[in-house]
Amino acid sequence: MTDGSVFRNRDFRLLLLGQTTSQLGAQVSGVAIPLLAVLELGATPVEVGLIAASSTLAFAVIGLPAGAWLDTRRRRPILIASDLMRAGLLATIPIAALFDALSITQLVIVSLLSGFARVFFDVGYQSYLPTVVGKQKLLVGNSSMETIRASGQVVGPGFGGPLVTLFGAASVVLLQGITFAVSAISLAAIRTREMPPVPPPAHASFRAQVWEGLTFVAGNPILRATAIASAAGNFSFAISSAVTVIFMVRVLDLSPTLIGLVVAAGSVTVMVGAAMTPRLSRWVGSARIIWLVLAVTGPITLLTPLAQPGWWVLLLVVGMAVGEFGQIVYAITNVSLRQRLCPDRMLSRVTATMRFLIMGLFPLGAMLGGILGEWFGLRATLWVAGLLIVLSPVPLYLALRRVRDVDELPD
Repeated sequence: MTDGSVFRNRDFRLLLLGQTTSQLGAQVSGVAIPLLAVLELGATPVEVGLIAASSTLAFAVIGLPAGAWLDTRRRRPILIASDLMRAGLLATIPIAALFDALSITQLVIVSLLSGFARVFFDVGYQSYLPTVVGKQKLLVGNSSMETIRASGQVVGPGFGGPLVTLFGAASVVLLQGITFAVSAISLAAIRTREMPPVPPPAHASFRAQVWEGLTFVAGNPILRATAIASAAGNFSFAISSAVTVIFMVRVLDLSPTLIGLVVAAGSVTVMVGAAMTPRLSRWVGSARIIWLVLAVTGPITLLTPLAQPGWWVLLLVVGMAVGEFGQIVYAITNVSLRQRLCPDRMLSRVTATMRFLIMGLFPLGAMLGGILGEWFGLRATLWVAGLLIVLSPVPLYLALRRVRDVDELPD
């Protein structure tokens, strides 16, 4: 099977369709919801941080048991239900705005409940992809998926800013709800038969199944290093998420349209990075690229807090764009590595463990970012986030410095 043959797979194309549309909606509302909070509800950095924290709190609360439960279920029905739940929750925002009843509290509750649905989708999705493409095509499948999904990241923010200006942020959030519904329909149309899950041993308790996933990650030095590096990178993103939009609005004096274009410009590199990942992996090595791409791109993200009003905004664009490039190449190669190293029977548990370790710190980071923004200023908070990104590849380098390709690792 050639690299391009994944696109001849009807079910893979349906999976792509659903993820592309939902990613488009997510990126549009990713601009709309912070602007809604800042411009229309007058949110403070702490309140923006609280909204961001609530969206990922579920990973810390139910991430581990969700993985154990998913390993005993077919994943596709759960993915569909997760999409439909998020579509319904997001629809409540424009309805509340229509009756002048929207509040920061509602944004927090919707983000929290959507986050619970996202846990099951994210864990189930990464576990479901091998069913559609096969394990030997995981790198190509992940890369292709991220390339197509990245198109939504390019178009979404570019549309999001102007749409907020024309129709208001609350109305624009409705678009994401529609795209989640489209994703659910696409998943429902997939024909590939999902094999029945292997039942756990009769004597194994639910807690023991969860513990097995944790010990597998903790006992594997490669997975342990990727968990630490990913957690550091995501903690950095969480800190910056509380202040970035406020920084662009109140310090750089950017309009919603320009904010959308800035985010879209950075997202172009996501699409480029996703498309280039298989080639970069062949050139550099499929294991070496995992830490090297972060080591090269991380320091350039420090340009972001140097941005000033006027043409110096380009420093923000470059810092965000290069950071996005490094993160997408890292994400694809890291997930593909995990899918190769993990046995099928516990893939959801290992994925959930990794997501728990990575995303569990996000609420703390988002709240910390809000507090740092209030106490020390927006620019200082972005410096803290940038320095964490610079340090993140250190554990990966220590674990993989002698390995060039994933195939050299023992099964």
